[in-house]
Amino acid sequence: MAKPNYQFEKRQRELAKKQKKAEKENRKSHPSGNDRDGGTFASTAPNDGPSDAGGDAPAPPTGGR
Repeated sequence: MAKPNYQFEKRQRELAKKQKKAEKENRKSHPSGNDRDGGTFASTAPNDGPSDAGGDAPAPPTGGR
């Protein structure tokens, strides 16, 4: 069985990390316009208003007498 090449694996991890960092810097310096309100993260904010989805809302009482 062949020995693992740890230097190659480390270099690949470093290159991936460097590429990811460069992509992040590019996104910060050149916004793509994908956000609705121009850069703030409104979609990650909690929604306190009523929703039509009803995913987490409790079921209405059934009146089972």
